[in-house]
Amino acid sequence: MKQIFKLCLMAAGILTCPLEAGAQLSDNPSKFLGNITTRGTVEAGGGLPQYYTLWNQITCENESKWASVEGTRGTFNWSGADRAFDYARQHDFTYKFHALVWGSQYPGWLEALTPKERFGAITNWFDHAKAQYDTLPMIDVVNEAIDNHQPGNPMMKESLGGGGKTGYDWLIKAFEMAYERWPGAILIYNDYNSLSWDVDKYIDLVRTLRDAGAPIDAYGNQAHDVSTISAANLQKALNKQQEALKMPMFITELDIDVASDSQQKKQYETIFPLMWEADYCAGVTLWGYVYGATWVNNSGLYKNGKERPAMTWLKEYIASDKAKSAKGPFPGTKKEASVYIRPAALKVALDDVLPIKVRAAMATKTIEKVDLYADEELIATMTEAPYVAEYTASSAGKKTLKAVVTTTDGQTYERLSQIQVARGEKREPYSENIPELPGTISAEEYDKGLSGVAYANIAVTRDKFTTTATRDGAWMEYTVNVKEDGLYTMEVEVAAAKAGGMLHLAEYTLDGLTYLTDFTEVPATGGNTAFKTLRCPLKKALTAGRHVLTLLADKGGFCIKSITFKPVPSYSLPCTIEAEDYVAAEGMVIQSTADGYALGSTAAGNWAEYTVDVAQPGKYSYEVTASSETEGTKFSMMLTDSEGNERSLGSVSVPLTGSMDSYEVKTGKIRNSISEGRQTLRITVTSGSCNIDKLTFVSTETGIDEITRDDADDAHATRYNLAGQQVDANYKGIVIINGKKVMR
Repeated sequence: MKQIFKLCLMAAGILTCPLEAGAQLSDNPSKFLGNITTRGTVEAGGGLPQYYTLWNQITCENESKWASVEGTRGTFNWSGADRAFDYARQHDFTYKFHALVWGSQYPGWLEALTPKERFGAITNWFDHAKAQYDTLPMIDVVNEAIDNHQPGNPMMKESLGGGGKTGYDWLIKAFEMAYERWPGAILIYNDYNSLSWDVDKYIDLVRTLRDAGAPIDAYGNQAHDVSTISAANLQKALNKQQEALKMPMFITELDIDVASDSQQKKQYETIFPLMWEADYCAGVTLWGYVYGATWVNNSGLYKNGKERPAMTWLKEYIASDKAKSAKGPFPGTKKEASVYIRPAALKVALDDVLPIKVRAAMATKTIEKVDLYADEELIATMTEAPYVAEYTASSAGKKTLKAVVTTTDGQTYERLSQIQVARGEKREPYSENIPELPGTISAEEYDKGLSGVAYANIAVTRDKFTTTATRDGAWMEYTVNVKEDGLYTMEVEVAAAKAGGMLHLAEYTLDGLTYLTDFTEVPATGGNTAFKTLRCPLKKALTAGRHVLTLLADKGGFCIKSITFKPVPSYSLPCTIEAEDYVAAEGMVIQSTADGYALGSTAAGNWAEYTVDVAQPGKYSYEVTASSETEGTKFSMMLTDSEGNERSLGSVSVPLTGSMDSYEVKTGKIRNSISEGRQTLRITVTSGSCNIDKLTFVSTETGIDEITRDDADDAHATRYNLAGQQVDANYKGIVIINGKKVMR
């Protein structure tokens, strides 16, 4: 694990420990002049100056991209990224990870996976990057996501949750995943054509992320589109971005692809100072400097081992007082403040009460207070976390929210957000009788309110909801009361004339965006009135109390009739466990059977976990109901107690049943005794593919020798015979009650 940056300055996230002194071109303490690796190496060679004598920031051109690291699924090669990371550490300057989410240069194997599997693969990619680099100074979290900038964007969007309520849920989720792992890193959105052709689209995307409370710290302009731009047009674009966003900015991939030495130099003279001297510019990274070794033909600043005139000018400019004294938004190039405004919604009806949370944290300082404004009107002063307030707009239109964080040393840090207030029906539950969970909700009984507030993109009226298909991107919100803490399963009645639909359940809270279920594909059911129930286990426990749950149709074309929430059953061995009642799983798919559900489409490495209470310790046998079309299919069973101690229950060989719909019972003995208490049962497919319907555990030897008389009987206790089968109060003979043998 790479932890050097964390050891140097854990909270700030930027390296400041004195290692080898640098002699870079720029000694401005508030911004850097960086570059990229050359042909996979740090030093360009060919007699050129050493990297650290020119640049004080490094980005891997390709070595840290997903396809370069995990070209083969499950095999990670960090050697190239490590070289750049270690070089930055050695020479005391900063490193940027490029990039976590990109619709290009992702592993080819990703395309063969389902959306659910792709989300798991992306999560695994983030986790491995975190394991390799415990602390990172800067990260391009998402790269080039505007429209179809990259052919893989639709797939990446689908894999991360689609557009959702904001239109950019998938990007918000990516930033939340990055912040969860690297809260001290400067988190950046990066794109091209943002200074010329796509300025407005770029602003809309970044502003939505900011307004929704995503933990985005800066926006990155690649600046590949400035080779011929005029100073006036560049300044206009920079001003427009900053006026709309009021956030730090990076120039991330600057190259001026001009063959003429004099014209290239002139263009550098024209545009570079406009970028560098902007007080919101946190640094400039050039995208290569060796002629013939960059992605474009004529951008290099060294040709045939010699400086081009543009490089000579750049060295002179960076040494000027104006360049040295230019201000930046991250003093010392450190991230001190994490300040994000998260309103409960980006759109509300006039007179609606809107909860707002300011997520604020400092790297080295202490917060004294947080002031929250709406259109410059102070609505709350908060001195203790969580910093939550409420706002009720008295007029319609766009409203600007501003959080001002004051630290005990008198410094202030600001963040903006924007909401839309519209005239119309106020938001409220569908009726006074708020549904209780567990329970069933009619699909048409979504919350009342404006489109874009309580629902969106619904193609039907309430009374015809079950006979008309949903549209892509539709969503409906349901206010519910959860009666008890716990894990639940959602069952959705759907009908579809053709396959291709997809849905998931989410919850938008002041703490973030939570995907409560996996992305579930909707099959063809035989028509828009032929309803079938899909079972969707929740991945996170619901707490007791009021919730607003959002059902999202990622891909429409299907009808919804009802939504039922059931608690996940608790199991006490000996018993029969329905395989679909897991508390956590990876790779498993719940599918319908003739009499219920089963786990299907399994493959080696897929697993499911169940919480079990072993009420009756001792020896057990098992009866597994399963099917397989593959000879040699096996899965293992493992129990883990509360202290992490593991005990194997053996391996189950699934019989070849001839059809995945034909189930047989496989029996066997468990060699190891099972101890009492609450434990986690995990089943893991080790070879082949199978469907698993149920697992029955039968007690064959209790390990209890003591026998008491029947006058010690508890009339209300659950009874088992010596075979582990539950019996009633009329059973005669030896029974097990409360862990003891009783003669009746």
